[in-house]
Amino acid sequence: MTSDDAMRVPTDRPPLLTRGFRLEYATLGWNVAGIVVLAVAAISAHSVALAGFGLDSLIEIGASTVVIWELSGTGEERQRRAMRLIGASFIALAGYLLIQSTWALATGHHARHSPAGIVWTAITALVMFALAFGKARTGAALDNPVLITEGRVTLVDGLLATAVLLGLVMNAAWGFWWADPLAGYVIVYYGIKEALSALTH
Repeated sequence: MTSDDAMRVPTDRPPLLTRGFRLEYATLGWNVAGIVVLAVAAISAHSVALAGFGLDSLIEIGASTVVIWELSGTGEERQRRAMRLIGASFIALAGYLLIQSTWALATGHHARHSPAGIVWTAITALVMFALAFGKARTGAALDNPVLITEGRVTLVDGLLATAVLLGLVMNAAWGFWWADPLAGYVIVYYGIKEALSALTH
């Protein structure tokens, strides 16, 4: 490292940390609002996918809180504990979606149409992909594995929003009731994979 690099590191980190905090607070705010919107939409439509997506929002809130806590301090033990908490969040999400989607398919559960759910998941997908991209870049710049991993939680949130959106649209347009629970399966494999990655980091 040159003398110029040594001088630049301390001045670069505060803006990057500030960006990291802003990305996490934006994620928190969006998901807090999302819990309310999704709860209403899931109840009115009896949608397993929307209910699962609401739980995903709750898990995302927990993961963002963990990252804010980790960014506020230093130390490898703090990072390891944060990674374990994020890994547990992935496991909880994958487990819930696996059980609920299997139950819905086994019982032939038919979800109703949900215009509100379609609009919210479409916007959420765009927002989550943008936030995930920002977290990946900021985490890499900070060399912070916790922020990078939580960015993948946000990416999963965006992918799940897209899957749920497709299920809702297929159900509304063609009456494909099975598309709603199948949307929940889309993310189970990816969630388990990311959980193992976080827990063994």
